[in-house]
Amino acid sequence: MAGRKQRIDPEVRAEEIIAAARALFSEKGIGRTSIKDVAERAGIARGLVYYYFPDKDALVDAVFESYADEFAEAVRQWDAAREVGNIDKALVDCIALFRKHLHSEDPLRDDLQRVENARLYNRFLDHAVRAIVACLKVTTIEAYAARHRIRIEHVPETFYVLIYGLVGLVRNNPDTDDAVLVAIVRQALHMGEEG
Repeated sequence: MAGRKQRIDPEVRAEEIIAAARALFSEKGIGRTSIKDVAERAGIARGLVYYYFPDKDALVDAVFESYADEFAEAVRQWDAAREVGNIDKALVDCIALFRKHLHSEDPLRDDLQRVENARLYNRFLDHAVRAIVACLKVTTIEAYAARHRIRIEHVPETFYVLIYGLVGLVRNNPDTDDAVLVAIVRQALHMGEEG
């Protein structure tokens, strides 16, 4: 059967398209990348991109989700490596992780900082915060609640506000000391020195 192309698993194909889009968004910017560009990079017909992603917005969201998945994985790794009961170290390490991802050298993130991409940046941030809060909810929050009393109501919502606030603070005041960020997290989550 020479000449017949091997069928690729749909999940694998979607990941290939996302990877091609992600690379192009980093190289050219989101606004300057077309679906045709993505199809060419992935080595497929443009119509196949549309089969998986009905429009460019859906593809952009899928790329943002791939970043959000990486952030959530970093949180899972942080959570798995943290010393149970050592809240001070966990907070310091968490702020370090936050800074690492916030200031990552990534051309796509640089593109999102452009004024004309403010709406896209907000979508990117929404994907990231949702993924992080969902991850924290089933890892760190549950583990903390098993050992300590959580002294806040509306726990997931509080984490949403806290993470958005930290991002805004550090974006506008990048020199904010880590000790200040740790103190803010402690205050927002009502975590006394005794943990």
